[in-house]
Amino acid sequence: MATHSWEYGWQWRAACRGEDSGLFFPPGEWESRENRLARERKAKSICAVCPVRIECLEYAVKIREPHGIWGGLNEIERRVLIREQGHGFLRSLG
Repeated sequence: MATHSWEYGWQWRAACRGEDSGLFFPPGEWESRENRLARERKAKSICAVCPVRIECLEYAVKIREPHGIWGGLNEIERRVLIREQGHGFLRSLG
């Protein structure tokens, strides 16, 4: 479970630490579908091997993060997860 302190939280163990944040968040300007899919694929490949993927996803769901790849899911995938499965389902993803 995520702690309240960034200094001691799960974030320090995340596989995305030190990676280009541009992989995980859309650019400020228009992005083609092909570029978005390629960017998201790269980000999700990092998430796939992350030791704190579930904590990251739980955090994004809890705060209703509206942007980016968190725990291997984009914002649309997270909304679907919340709507269809609810919070109890997240622990079974690990």
